[in-house]
Amino acid sequence: MTKITFDITTSLDGYVAGPNQSVDEPLGEGGEALHEWAFALEAWRKPHGREGGETTASSALMEEGLARTGAVVMGRKMFGGGGTGPWGDEPWEGWWGDDPPFHVPVFVVTHHPREKLEKEGGTTFTFVTDGIKAAVEQARSAAGGKDVSIGGGADVIQQALRAGLVDEFQVNVAPVLLGSGTSLFGEVGTGELAVEPTGVVEAPAVTHLRYRVVK
Repeated sequence: MTKITFDITTSLDGYVAGPNQSVDEPLGEGGEALHEWAFALEAWRKPHGREGGETTASSALMEEGLARTGAVVMGRKMFGGGGTGPWGDEPWEGWWGDDPPFHVPVFVVTHHPREKLEKEGGTTFTFVTDGIKAAVEQARSAAGGKDVSIGGGADVIQQALRAGLVDEFQVNVAPVLLGSGTSLFGEVGTGELAVEPTGVVEAPAVTHLRYRVVK
């Protein structure tokens, strides 16, 4: 059965990106430090076309997540950033290059329509203008029985949580303090989300916390 999930890294003080996000610093000031644990893994480097890397307790979790994922939902900023208005006559094709690491259908939640974008390796970006529920349902249909992963950012994850769409999730807590930035759960609302812990995995430079959403 298809589950709706997300897997995201936060700082110790709960931020998924640092302050002053920009095209030059899409994760904000200091935000890249959140993901140093992942950048070091062979399980991360290989899908991104890079050699080398190490194997830690995080590796099996990352490999499991990739194997389970049949489609991805993301927000416009995760796709490409660079503004919130119309795409323009020659729209930028995002952060991900010609061969994005997803290799599954990706559904981008946006207010502005755009033609489907096909990339190498089986990744296609479909731009959904009628909200998070529509994006998740399209992703579910495309996932082939596998899970739908809500890749981010925080705003799209919060929309999915408020809509009651998420079944389970994993928060990867990095030993970093950002002080300010984009809060993972800042707009979910008190009392709107009940969860139960399902597992903890400790690894170098990160602690993985797993939860099930109580419905």
